[in-house]
Amino acid sequence: MTTAPLAGEVGHATTVPHARSKAGTSVAPGLRVRDLRVSFALEDGTYPVVSGVDLTLQPGERMALVGESGSGKTVTILSLLRLLPGMARLEARELHVAGHDVLTLDDRRLDGIRGKDVAMIFQDPMSSLNPVLRVERQITAPMRRHLGLSAKDAREQAAALLGRVGIPDPARCLRAYPHELSGGMRQRVMIAIALACRPRVLLADEPTTALDVTIQAQIIRLLTELCDDLGLVCLLVTHDLGVVARFAHRVAVMYAGRVVEEGPVGDVFATPRHPYTRALLASVPTTDRRASLKQIDGAPPGLRARPSGCPFHPRCPDAVDICRVATPALADHGFQHLAACHVTAPNDGVSPPSPSAEGRAS
Repeated sequence: MTTAPLAGEVGHATTVPHARSKAGTSVAPGLRVRDLRVSFALEDGTYPVVSGVDLTLQPGERMALVGESGSGKTVTILSLLRLLPGMARLEARELHVAGHDVLTLDDRRLDGIRGKDVAMIFQDPMSSLNPVLRVERQITAPMRRHLGLSAKDAREQAAALLGRVGIPDPARCLRAYPHELSGGMRQRVMIAIALACRPRVLLADEPTTALDVTIQAQIIRLLTELCDDLGLVCLLVTHDLGVVARFAHRVAVMYAGRVVEEGPVGDVFATPRHPYTRALLASVPTTDRRASLKQIDGAPPGLRARPSGCPFHPRCPDAVDICRVATPALADHGFQHLAACHVTAPNDGVSPPSPSAEGRAS
């Protein structure tokens, strides 16, 4: 059984102090979301996908969204750039990203911040990269558009950027097509594209999916170093709890479109307050051959069958009557550790995952 990571061993810090300028005044958050709600209009009705999500990230802060497939993680992150499909309806009391009120931007202005002030690393680099364009064009196109660089200057900066993300022969990589690169190299190219215009906010949707554990570790270490060096706000979506332990300052656990627990990674992993978080942590495989692999009974609710009350109550071993009829609000348990649970059962001693790339939430 693995042991709880110490606060200083989770990423580089458990929390990030509220950012302040040199004059001592508060700096605006890089990302602030209040009461984010997304619903999908289907043939048989309109159904909520994300309900009441609040997120705030300060400059230099790294946060992870974690949960099972279908929990609303990817829809949440796509909402931040209004990249949702046409059937989606987006509402929020506040949606500010990199200093922009995303809800009020018209299509032209919104397109102007995508890739420039806010960049995104999509889930599958093979399907996200254009297969008929060389890497050079895919990196230099946003540079020429947003930064106004000449073709020569853009190519030089692209080569330097590829070197910075760990590609050993940038000139050769620039000439290559995506299918000529390994999975790890394609992911590094995706990171280079995202950083091409020096964004303030970086969104990453499952950036280590389908990579072997060694390459996963390299990519996460690279992202951590780049975020620290460039002072980026980073919101990362993952189902891998080991990635969360090594990368994030804070974590938000999502279930059925809601954040059910949020706080510093060290605190949440060491003393999970929500039964779902404890179940996720308990389901992580360990190196102890004598330990049995635990699973979460039941299945997440479908889009058309969200239960009343707490969405986790049909699967929760601690559920009581109120859980079936009333949705719990996030309550502060101290040190910015929030949980939405009527019972908040005592910690049962589940050990969190070690900072490896092997922990899975599903």
